[in-house]
Amino acid sequence: MQKIYNPKREEWEFVLKRPTQTVADIEGTVNSIFEEVKIGGDAVLNKYTQKFDGVTFDTLLVNAPAIEEAQNLVSEKLKKAIQLAKGNIENFHKAQRTDKIDVETIKGVQCWQEKRPIQKVGLYIPGGTAPLFSTILMLAVPANVAGCKDIVLCSPPNSEGKINPAILYTAALCGVTKIFKVGGIQAIAGMTFGTESIPQVYKIFGPGNQYVTVAKQIATKYGVAIDMPAGPSELLVVADESANASFVSSDLLSQAEHGVDSQVILVSTSKTMIDSVEKAVEEQLDLLPREEIAQEAIENSKLIYVDDDQTAIDLINEYAPEHFIICVKNEAFYIENIINAGSVFIGDYTPESAGDYASGTNHTLPTNGYSKQYSGVNLDSFMKSMTFQKISKEGIQNIGNAIEIMAEAEGLQAHKNAVTLRLNSLK
Repeated sequence: MQKIYNPKREEWEFVLKRPTQTVADIEGTVNSIFEEVKIGGDAVLNKYTQKFDGVTFDTLLVNAPAIEEAQNLVSEKLKKAIQLAKGNIENFHKAQRTDKIDVETIKGVQCWQEKRPIQKVGLYIPGGTAPLFSTILMLAVPANVAGCKDIVLCSPPNSEGKINPAILYTAALCGVTKIFKVGGIQAIAGMTFGTESIPQVYKIFGPGNQYVTVAKQIATKYGVAIDMPAGPSELLVVADESANASFVSSDLLSQAEHGVDSQVILVSTSKTMIDSVEKAVEEQLDLLPREEIAQEAIENSKLIYVDDDQTAIDLINEYAPEHFIICVKNEAFYIENIINAGSVFIGDYTPESAGDYASGTNHTLPTNGYSKQYSGVNLDSFMKSMTFQKISKEGIQNIGNAIEIMAEAEGLQAHKNAVTLRLNSLK
């Protein structure tokens, strides 16, 4: 990891640069595949599945026997762990339900807001080097709590043409309605346009590599909403001399093992802590099965020393991390002053992996600095707010003249007439 001491503020943009390609680097490829899928449907999905995953199918849909078989391939131990996590995630997201808001803004004018579920949602679940069945919990559970009618899941197959049994088990447990063996750009395109097999959806959720992230952004050009531009995973830890260097190192490596384009950062007001973490990372790295992946991510990562807490929090808010861990004596300062972060983890015994799996919060979070303007996935991500109003005779008399004056000032005579006719009928 690169050590950086007291970087000047004008250098922060360079120091905090992520190891990701720009949209321009990838957009041409994404647009090309989108156009093919739009015209060719399933045939094009099969073409790219064969090209990237090395397998072909008669049908992309995972059938009921395959789902039943997967149930038997998942250990009881893992099933119980998934069920525990599902319960916690369900509890936290059910608590996010809000009541109808009903206000009489002026006598005779009743306005209210209610929420309705998005009917058709698509979930993208990465397979690749780590089949993220936990992401199904984070997406399908709140989708069901919200009341979404159709929950479509796409995930890339392995070299044998199958989807990981834990993905199929979790999808069935969480009420996913259809599962398809397709990944990458082509999966996002399939859910965007709809094909002979894959239904078109209204909103797409889920993380992925840089190609999937750009594909989701391109999908918005075709009238499909997305949760957020969620790309390669990232973590920032702030730690002082009171932190446990071994714990901090384990958290950094937990994100580094996601992929070679992941990034982890330690910000510290203690040079001793930086040295201790650097040593602990090297020791723990050698023990990881995914050492090569983590090693490459670590090479993209930084150990940053600053003199004081204020400089540290300013730098952290500028970076806007996906995951932010606080391991300092003065944790209240960082809790109160963090503005830009996807999810915050506080104290020595709150590892980031708790949020990834079982504490109850959602792990689908904004990366690449998008936590400056995006929230992580929550119950409202699967719902729309609709406003209603009902105006009585008294109500239209109370606000009618104001509407007429404003409409006339904007030169919209038909708007004014719609009120004038009603007011005249009451004279």
